[in-house]
Amino acid sequence: MAVETPRYATVLRDGDHEVRDYPALVVAEVSVEGDQKTAASRGFRLLANYIFGGNRKRTGIAMTAPVAQQAEGQKIAMTAPVAQVPGAAGAWIVRFTMPSAWTLDTLPVPDDARVRLRRTDPVRVAVRRFSGLARPDDVQAQSAALLAWVRARGLHPTGPVTLAQYNPPWTPWFLRRNEVMVDVAR
Repeated sequence: MAVETPRYATVLRDGDHEVRDYPALVVAEVSVEGDQKTAASRGFRLLANYIFGGNRKRTGIAMTAPVAQQAEGQKIAMTAPVAQVPGAAGAWIVRFTMPSAWTLDTLPVPDDARVRLRRTDPVRVAVRRFSGLARPDDVQAQSAALLAWVRARGLHPTGPVTLAQYNPPWTPWFLRRNEVMVDVAR
């Protein structure tokens, strides 16, 4: 099953790490409460409802990858090894990137007021790729490794760590593509 992923320019590649430049993107996102797994499930359902016709035009919108999730309202302290606290209850933002054919002006209005449509700013991100189920402990360890790599390269994080998952749930764990990413200063 081929799905669209956002285009980006690779600035640096170093093993499982990359620095990428993403253009402005149009996204649909929700804020949900719970632990990482519960929030991901709730957020996914709300966003899937929107793209499967839960909108004023009853229009279907193609699924894209990745599905992104980040702890809401947390900032990175320069001494903290991890920006999000996977597994802790709290507010999370779950985000779908809209297919590139859509704009804010052409996307249908969501039926559910919890679904927000917005345009992101262009951004440079540091990324660490990993496979597996992206359990909270795994995400925490991968986030710590990403932030250590960022610091070792003299990069400066400017936001929270985001978990990006690229595969449907029926994909075997060893074939799953996951990434943790953090915005960095240019």
